[in-house]
Amino acid sequence: MNDPRRRTRLDLLRFLERVQEQDLARTRRWIEAERQCEDERQRGIAARPPAPDWLIEQGLSGREPVYVHVGGCWNAGKRSRGVERDQAVRALTEGGVPACPHCRPDTELGILD
Repeated sequence: MNDPRRRTRLDLLRFLERVQEQDLARTRRWIEAERQCEDERQRGIAARPPAPDWLIEQGLSGREPVYVHVGGCWNAGKRSRGVERDQAVRALTEGGVPACPHCRPDTELGILD
């Protein structure tokens, strides 16, 4: 009368437990992979060279400078390159390159018109 193919409630709960253990193992693998990606991202950030203190933004032709910026200026274009302090001062005083009206490198450098 006892059919060996018949599943008991205990058998079903044990099956559910195995499925959940597999799900948990998969979730833990995902967590570990995400942790490794985050570690790699943090290493990349740490390995970046420091941002330059001063930038000169080149015009569309790439020849004529259009602005001098403080490093990290939100308005500096993609055609900006880092320069030393003395280059930024010369560009503002001798080169006739205007100071960015947003970050005001002339004020930061102590140059008054």
